Amino acid sequence: MTQESDRPSAPDEGESSQEAAQAPDEALARAQEDELEGLAPAQIGVEKYVHAAFFLVGILVAYLAGKVLFAAWNSLGDWPSAVRMVPALISYSEEQRGSLTLIVGAVVGLLIVLRYYRRPAVRNWATEVAGELARVTWPSKEATTNGTLVVLIAGAVATTYVTLLDRFWGYLTNLVYGA
Repeated sequence: MTQESDRPSAPDEGESSQEAAQAPDEALARAQEDELEGLAPAQIGVEKYVHAAFFLVGILVAYLAGKVLFAAWNSLGDWPSAVRMVPALISYSEEQRGSLTLIVGAVVGLLIVLRYYRRPAVRNWATEVAGELARVTWPSKEATTNGTLVVLIAGAVATTYVTLLDRFWGYLTNLVYGA
């Protein structure tokens, strides 16, 4: 004895025409999903490099902004006219100045990176660069090792040749002009 939920329900006349119309759409949607699944890892891979590049640029800008602000603050602290106008310049120790300028530099770096990250032209450019780098065929470890050995051996041979040539010409010069 079967339960009612196990039996397939008979489709109404209106439902069968809708199912027939949805079948090609579902097949098309599945085909598009399959295509996107193949592309997704490549696109995610490129995007992760873009995000990593923006992150590293942010860290670099934050570091440089902090150092520049620290140097500017110390320069103004050594300038007597600036200290008279703003006595707070010397009210902080050098360690406190470094911490404060690092925080301000981090905020400046974050704001600059966010500003450029939001620009579609910059993001498209960065994505295109990362995409091109992803297509590069990098040499194998063996090829790199062999190339390095060739360069080192050629450099050693060239150095030996030039050294011997220098000694020879030095010897000839001493014979001709005397010591």
